[in-house]
Amino acid sequence: MKKMIYGLFFGDSITYGEYDGVFGGWVDILKRYALQQFHEGSNEIILFNLGIGGETTEGLLRRMPHELAARNSAEGNIVLIGYGANDLAIKDGNQLVAPEQFKDNIKTAVRHAKQHANDIYLVSILPFSQKVDGVQTPGGKLRTNGDVLVYNQILKDIAADNALHYIDFYAAFVQDKEVLLSADGVHPNEKGYGIMAETAIPIIEKYL
Repeated sequence: MKKMIYGLFFGDSITYGEYDGVFGGWVDILKRYALQQFHEGSNEIILFNLGIGGETTEGLLRRMPHELAARNSAEGNIVLIGYGANDLAIKDGNQLVAPEQFKDNIKTAVRHAKQHANDIYLVSILPFSQKVDGVQTPGGKLRTNGDVLVYNQILKDIAADNALHYIDFYAAFVQDKEVLLSADGVHPNEKGYGIMAETAIPIIEKYL
């Protein structure tokens, strides 16, 4: 008997797939892959891209309980949480969401997710290109790769403490970031999104 499993991808513009005019981002690549596998006889995995550009964990907590309740499969849910690139951004001298608050927000998000899903994945923050590391954008935001390490460690620790899965996109990017990131130095390009999808496909395959 085939199952119908929902995959809920919460995140910011990198989850949404911004700047990928070819594939539509890594979540859309996974959607097509899951659909193809279903047509070949596998379980049906319906993936919901719930990424919103510019969102921090503060925004996530406001909408997450409603999003989870609206998309709940009786046969199983998986939840992916990918935040931090906006939280760690410094504007007017302060981080949008400081590390301790980020930690608390992710823990709260995990508690929400556990009410609906057995399998929860925390997604690492990507490295930034050399040209934007520590450089203020025209919009007034400043990001550093040093902060990426701090926030990723928070995610790793929460994953370890709560028996969650950790998807290490950072490790997949860090050596080749200059060719995997788009011209803005923050978002992946088509090649980068492809690498993310390749990294995440084994996760989807566990449920097929």
